[in-house]
Amino acid sequence: MGIELYALDGCPYCEKVHDALSEAGVDYETQWVDALHSDRNEVKRVSGQRGVPVLVDGDRGVTMSESENILRFVDQTLA
Repeated sequence: MGIELYALDGCPYCEKVHDALSEAGVDYETQWVDALHSDRNEVKRVSGQRGVPVLVDGDRGVTMSESENILRFVDQTLA
């Protein structure tokens, strides 16, 4: 299943998560989302909300939002 990151191009919080995943050597796939919150139906389907970033770790059954939570997860679990 792997790791997916739902992100918005130009979002500084998303960039922090991208950088952390790359620095940790984590293989992941980015799902780029629409700038309009109302068009982020896929993000809402997987996380229950429309904000980004959202990280989905299918192997561990983890879905999380908020960049600080994701960064902590990357550091403590994936790195």
